[in-house]
Amino acid sequence: MDAAQTTAPARPITEAPARPVSAQARPWHRRPWLVVGTLLRREYVRFIRQKHRIFGALGQPLIFLIILGGGLSGSFRNPGLMGEQNYFEYFFPGVLLMIIMFTAIFSTISIIEDRKEGFLQSVLVSPAPAWTIVLGKILGGSALAVTQAVVVLLMAPLFGIGFYALSWLSALVFMILIALALTSLGHVIAWRMDSVQGYHALMSVALFPMLLLSGAFFPQAGATGWMKAIMTVNPLTYGLAALRHHLYLGERAMAADLPSLTVAAVVTSAFVVAMLSLAIYVTRKPARVKS
Repeated sequence: MDAAQTTAPARPITEAPARPVSAQARPWHRRPWLVVGTLLRREYVRFIRQKHRIFGALGQPLIFLIILGGGLSGSFRNPGLMGEQNYFEYFFPGVLLMIIMFTAIFSTISIIEDRKEGFLQSVLVSPAPAWTIVLGKILGGSALAVTQAVVVLLMAPLFGIGFYALSWLSALVFMILIALALTSLGHVIAWRMDSVQGYHALMSVALFPMLLLSGAFFPQAGATGWMKAIMTVNPLTYGLAALRHHLYLGERAMAADLPSLTVAAVVTSAFVVAMLSLAIYVTRKPARVKS
């Protein structure tokens, strides 16, 4: 019998299914903080190269401080205080809050720009977990915000606020918490936006009213009933109150009409956790991209 007749018919060759790469084999999963550090560093590099952001984040709050402080210092009265309080002294913590907020807005705009440039898509298709992307962007923006706020904080003695090393360190902690919360909120909004113009419009009707009704420009004690109610549920009211408690250390009368430090700390911490969790949640969903 011929060998050709005894040979079994050849079977069609089928490709074996590709095995998914295990999480242990992915370098980004083994070093997740490398992703966080890389994105954080990128925010700093971008900030250094864009000088106009420094003017936008620092210039506008300082202009507010000089103009409003000079214009209202003679007529300002805090209903919650028995004695007099200079408006420069009252408004200064609000300036710190403004700097943090404006920097958070500018830093989260980069999410929209990264999407248009294709950088965001390349990051999303990488094996890096969503939480590393969120932390990298948020920590980078928060670090920039706190750095600029600290520069202005060093000017506090010029506006009648005494220097107390321990109180300033405590105030720094709350500035970090506020920066994390506001940058996370900006991340949530920017993640679903397609244009910078739309983002600015939404910020104008969302974040800026939160700033106005936080007690930064005027005390809650002098507001009308409905405005007091809004200020009471505004989480920024408690972050700013915590800043005032620490910056006015040794001057109990200055913080007499504010929420207690314990309440302010609890509400601010809850605000951070809620916004950071929401930022991670929305990042896990596909981002909207328009061609």
